[in-house]
Amino acid sequence: MNLSQNKKAYIALIIGFILIGVSPILIKLAHAPGIVTSFYRLSIGTIVLSGPFIYFVVKGKCKLNKKGIRFAVLGGICFSIDMSLWSTGIVATNATIPTLVGNLAPLWVGIGAMIFFKEKQKIRFWLGLLLAIAGVALLVIRDFFEATGLFKGIFLGLMAGVFYAGYQLFTQPGRKYLDTLSYLFISSLTTSIILAIIIPIFNYNYLGYDNITWILWLIMGVGLQAGAWFLINYSQGHIPASVVSPTLLGQPVITAIVGSLFLDESLTFWQIIGGIVIILGVYIVYFNRSK
Repeated sequence: MNLSQNKKAYIALIIGFILIGVSPILIKLAHAPGIVTSFYRLSIGTIVLSGPFIYFVVKGKCKLNKKGIRFAVLGGICFSIDMSLWSTGIVATNATIPTLVGNLAPLWVGIGAMIFFKEKQKIRFWLGLLLAIAGVALLVIRDFFEATGLFKGIFLGLMAGVFYAGYQLFTQPGRKYLDTLSYLFISSLTTSIILAIIIPIFNYNYLGYDNITWILWLIMGVGLQAGAWFLINYSQGHIPASVVSPTLLGQPVITAIVGSLFLDESLTFWQIIGGIVIILGVYIVYFNRSK
């Protein structure tokens, strides 16, 4: 790998990392329910991805593997539930806390891999798990003495992380049968369809939102869902996963900084300490699994 290519990959990773860190802020700023915002983010992103996907399949005369398609659909179903819970938690509370606890997904992936793939977890995994649980306890302890309304966001974020772990567990075998673009497109299309079905169930509307909200949806669909993840996928092709994945786990830090600037969301001392402990626990789990 030449130096210029290396630089491009790191620049792509940094830009993609910042963009996904800003994502929860845009969800909070949109004047719409989180599920509706998630639907338009995924739908617009899927439309953008459809061009390259169709071109790739038609030009390459590719025959998509049926097993890969099934895994991508199952992954998309899990991701739709993840997005619904996570975005609802953000709208109900703040941008940072649901994002922070949603990043506990590597813990649930480790437990799921142990159950379904018979992976053995080392002592570092359990140490990281205990640290992460301790961090969550620090986040919720204030609500036991003084209701702050954050408990709902924490709970929804935790549940979102479980389903995001399901997405990752389906992606692990699914990527053996499909390339990155095909898997991303099929799973995103599935997520969009499921979110479209969920919207009327909760009596939300597809239309009737202001221009600012539509602009934010376009930014999220084109810039985040398609653009940011394209940049991250590009970086993954040139930078070791041991660098990319831990970097992405720092997303809540970007969210907290931007949230304090644009949403006037300030974290308490114990929330900051709890967040640090959670991130530390997740990093220990990640490095244990990567080894």
